[in-house]
Amino acid sequence: MGNVFAGKILRVDLDPGKTETEPLDPTIARAFLGGRGVSAWLLWKECRKGIDPLGPGNPLIFGAGTLNGTHAPSSGRCFVTCKSPATNRYCKSSAGGHWGYTLKFAGYDHIVVTGKADRPVYIVIDNGKVEIRDAAHLWGKNTRETDETIKNQLGSDFEVACIGPAGEKLAKIAAVMMGIHFAAARGGPGAVMGSKKLKAVAVRGSGSLGCAKPEEFDRVAMAARAALRKDSMIPGLAAYGTAGGVAGVNEQDGFPSYNFQRGHFDPIEPLTGQSIVNRGYLLSRMGCGACTISCHRHTSLGPSSPWAGTHTGGPEYETLGAFGAGPGVADVEAVIKCGEICNLYGLDTISAGSVCQFAIESFERGVLTDKDTGGLVLRWGDGQAMVKLLEKIARREGIGDLLAEGTKIASEKLGNDSYKWAVQARGLEQSRVETRTAKGYALAFAVNPRGPDHLTTETMAEFGTTPEARALIKEITGDEKLAVPYLTEGRPEIVRWHEDCYAATDALGMCVFTTTLAYAVTPTTLAELFSSATGLTLSTDEIMEAGRRIVTIERAFNARESYGRESDVLPWRIMNEPLEVGPDKRKYVNSPAELGEMLDKYYALHGWDIKTGKPTRKALDKLGLGGVADELGL
Repeated sequence: MGNVFAGKILRVDLDPGKTETEPLDPTIARAFLGGRGVSAWLLWKECRKGIDPLGPGNPLIFGAGTLNGTHAPSSGRCFVTCKSPATNRYCKSSAGGHWGYTLKFAGYDHIVVTGKADRPVYIVIDNGKVEIRDAAHLWGKNTRETDETIKNQLGSDFEVACIGPAGEKLAKIAAVMMGIHFAAARGGPGAVMGSKKLKAVAVRGSGSLGCAKPEEFDRVAMAARAALRKDSMIPGLAAYGTAGGVAGVNEQDGFPSYNFQRGHFDPIEPLTGQSIVNRGYLLSRMGCGACTISCHRHTSLGPSSPWAGTHTGGPEYETLGAFGAGPGVADVEAVIKCGEICNLYGLDTISAGSVCQFAIESFERGVLTDKDTGGLVLRWGDGQAMVKLLEKIARREGIGDLLAEGTKIASEKLGNDSYKWAVQARGLEQSRVETRTAKGYALAFAVNPRGPDHLTTETMAEFGTTPEARALIKEITGDEKLAVPYLTEGRPEIVRWHEDCYAATDALGMCVFTTTLAYAVTPTTLAELFSSATGLTLSTDEIMEAGRRIVTIERAFNARESYGRESDVLPWRIMNEPLEVGPDKRKYVNSPAELGEMLDKYYALHGWDIKTGKPTRKALDKLGLGGVADELGL
């Protein structure tokens, strides 16, 4: 294609063991931008309605971001897309690292894996050569062992995406690890990979990419890098990672603790990014491809720790919430150990931590007993018991076999009103954002096509914590005073803008911290980067429209599966149990009436049917998705 697109899609059918290559359609590339967008289009085309997520017909799609392999800032994100075994809905999981741009250098933008092998296998892509190899020697190994074994056999310049034992055993909270530190985790893509008996995809690429307008691209990319260095959010993010925000969120009563029963945790200091640095746990900072921030952490535990020798990526903000404040554990060493277990076995830290919290509360309420847990006593604040419980989940041993199914299935099987403290919606555990006091996040989580989390839309700007955030809220709503999280006014507009921008950022393979946490990279910058890199010219409005097209086809996927407005909800606890915050003990809740009013306005902004929450023929036609409308019978 004469630009940053490799221009090819690799198809791998594991049943007959067949591989073939097809060209990437430039029209589709322009309409969906690449990365997340083209993956969503491929899933729509390839995945039939009603398909079993763990059956051979569920395509597993690996997608590189469009700008992977360039020097656009923080452009190392890649994607794993499938129908989720946890939710039976659309699933997009993203990861950083270097796997995505290695795939581009090997000559491919996407891989579509279908079928199921009759034995464990792994895929080797060595530039233009593709092989399906036997993986019997890899099956059962953890992700670190798998990565090391493959590199010893093939070469250290291979990048490895793989599953651990959790994915092999079809845990519905299983992740795909991209290298040993980066996870495409949410929604259970690791279980889909395991169901196909696919252990790993190893890639080596020594090719190169060009830009349609190299001088213009270089100018825009370098200006974006300079702007990021000046953004108010970047110094703290670079120094302390996402964990640097823990103390501030906790002060705002927004850090969920004790399974979302409280919005504050004390003592918070051991769980902060600042403490992790000051107490010597930080080995190094890590960055993804072309990253200018390096927010990722590599931490270790010393010889005095009960888990001496532990070393792993993170812990991130979400992991500190999932295994720290969430279960009431102030011992950061236990949190770091849990992070390592998740990375080695291939588990989503958010879901794994959430299901641990569910189990602790179930034990406290007498719904689980020590007979169920094999003698393990579960209590708030007990880090050592939490580590043991997580190991059971990772291995699907005893009570861990049930909990590996995720919070929704576990609560359905346990009964006894346990759904009330199963903090999930649509089968996905809620990430560590207290949506009762952040109404933009509440709406964003309710309409997220994969479930209640922050990785389809991050509305951080609604907190108004930086000049850039307040300026953005004024740009979106016309009033800077709406940069207050507990207001409902303006939230539909704020969510829709962030969704569109987030989707476009994802599709380009850029980290959303550059556009929706820091705000230095604007939609105009995204349009200029895409246009100069690909030669497929888009304006600012068109790049945001492309983001909206991605959001809409993801919504359409779920609509085809017969999911609509009735699914746009939050966990029972979040919508029924008020949270008391502040000295005046003001009570906040995401009530059905409050959420319903925001949904009405949000659907209207999209031109979707307000009664059903599904895209209309008019809205789809406007985005050039008439064929999607036809298939939906509109």
